[in-house]
Amino acid sequence: MSNNSEKPYVLRAAEFIYSQIIKIKEKNPEISNLQAFEIFMTTKEYDLLSSGEFHDKWFLELKNNKSIDKITGKKINVETLHLLELQKDSMIKFLMKIPKLYYTKSHFPLEISQRAFDHLWRVCESYEMWCKETGQENLIYLNIIE
Repeated sequence: MSNNSEKPYVLRAAEFIYSQIIKIKEKNPEISNLQAFEIFMTTKEYDLLSSGEFHDKWFLELKNNKSIDKITGKKINVETLHLLELQKDSMIKFLMKIPKLYYTKSHFPLEISQRAFDHLWRVCESYEMWCKETGQENLIYLNIIE
């Protein structure tokens, strides 16, 4: 496929997460992907996603701009907006954060933290799969799907 494939709107959050994890790895090249994901779960960017604020800001921007996305310059249809609402709801559900309860006394992640980690991992896998399937190999840095 061509290298200029238009990115689906539902990958916007995935790309955001992926880029944040890349930044963490660039600052800490010695850490693993797993560690970078764990660090990401402590950031304000994670809070932005887990609270729904990431999507809320985007939806407000779209509302004020007659559903025209500022990045693509194209109007987002009602069906896609509905999918983005569902994505927001799933992000809130799966990325629920309970402060200071990340680990149990035995240092194993709590189930809720593991669920959040797994969700983030799957989202980033989806992003890499889209990159691979559309010939965007230059956007794959973490090699999660390898």
